[in-house]
Amino acid sequence: MKSLNYAEYLELGTLLSTQNPRTPPGSESSVVLAEHFFIVAHQSCELWLKQLALDLDAAVDALAMANDPTGAEACVEYLERSAELLRVLHDQVGVLEKLPVRHFAVFRQYLGTASGAESRQFRGLGRLLGDEQRPGRLYEEFTAAALRSGFSIAEVCRRGPATGVYHRIAETLLDIGNRYWHWKIGHVALVSKMLGDRRGTAGTTGADYLIGRIAMPFPELRQLRSQLHMSVAHTGSAHEQASL
Repeated sequence: MKSLNYAEYLELGTLLSTQNPRTPPGSESSVVLAEHFFIVAHQSCELWLKQLALDLDAAVDALAMANDPTGAEACVEYLERSAELLRVLHDQVGVLEKLPVRHFAVFRQYLGTASGAESRQFRGLGRLLGDEQRPGRLYEEFTAAALRSGFSIAEVCRRGPATGVYHRIAETLLDIGNRYWHWKIGHVALVSKMLGDRRGTAGTTGADYLIGRIAMPFPELRQLRSQLHMSVAHTGSAHEQASL
């Protein structure tokens, strides 16, 4: 069997040859380097989005057989990794803040209509996670799996650890939702810093457009958390009245 070295395994020859700045030859080297940085950051995001989609799809498949304890536990592993990947994506927004605005303003004119809004993987992630209008495939499968085991989502939230793996899944979904939201907020802040009130390359209204598209996944879980607080407050008030 032929030996496989590090560069071959990672196909580094291909990977490292895909950064092609559009800044014209002869331009200031610092501008070319800034555009290279910009490309690497976005390519890295797309690679992480690919892994995130694979892990979330695997979590959905595991939930489909969640009556099997092994499948349910595998779902938790995929979801926990997904939450960490969203943290990485948020951190990459912070890295992009090190892009000098003066250089970005120079090479941005060569981007044409290319825009992050065109990312199919990003849009696919939004559909998978869902929002206030639609639950998303991941949450639908979680609801179905819990029901097959005899729990409503309200029971999972109310009874907590007593529902076992479903409690852990619910908690991890909330982590995913929060980190997804933080990532989108961080992106808005970055765009506002870099563009001010200028329009996006795809013709959008820039930061205002992004603000209008910020949504928190899994709204039912957050609503049930709110109801739990209200229930505890009502119970406490009833106990105080009974002691008078």
